[in-house]
Amino acid sequence: MRTVLTSVTRSLAVAIALFAGVASVSVAEPVRKADEQQQSPLSFLERYTNAAQDVILQGLKLVGIRYRWGGNNEDSGLDCSGFVRLVFKDSIGALLPRTAKEMSEVGQQIDSSQLKPGDLVFFNTMRRTFSHVGIYLGDNYFMHAPRAGAEVRVESMESSYWVKRYNGARRILEGN
Repeated sequence: MRTVLTSVTRSLAVAIALFAGVASVSVAEPVRKADEQQQSPLSFLERYTNAAQDVILQGLKLVGIRYRWGGNNEDSGLDCSGFVRLVFKDSIGALLPRTAKEMSEVGQQIDSSQLKPGDLVFFNTMRRTFSHVGIYLGDNYFMHAPRAGAEVRVESMESSYWVKRYNGARRILEGN
């Protein structure tokens, strides 16, 4: 139980740091001038659409939910695509396909330098492209349901594991 609480606490701390704008600037975001860095804590959220905010906040509510292969709801557990699908349905009413592979074919393909919060990020975790999906948060962090024995969490895309497996990204949210 303590491990779960520590993991959830760590994930929430990362998310709060991202929202407060205290995490490092990502490669995907332009470098800000010194006076722009002194903005209020809400400035991070103000830079993005309401839809992106809704998606991120809905996803963060699910941090700590256990992983379950084929899982579609928070009571019995979620797999990666079940997590993404539930977040988009509950936050903005979007109905996404069931699998990560199918999700990789909707929306607009974007370059990693163009990533914005709310975009879908894809990885090869099962020796096939687009076998894993998560939701980009900003500052090179994403949230996802990683694997059996784990729970929904926030992780850095800069870890060597994810860097080696990155397949691309899609933008679902209009105007993001």
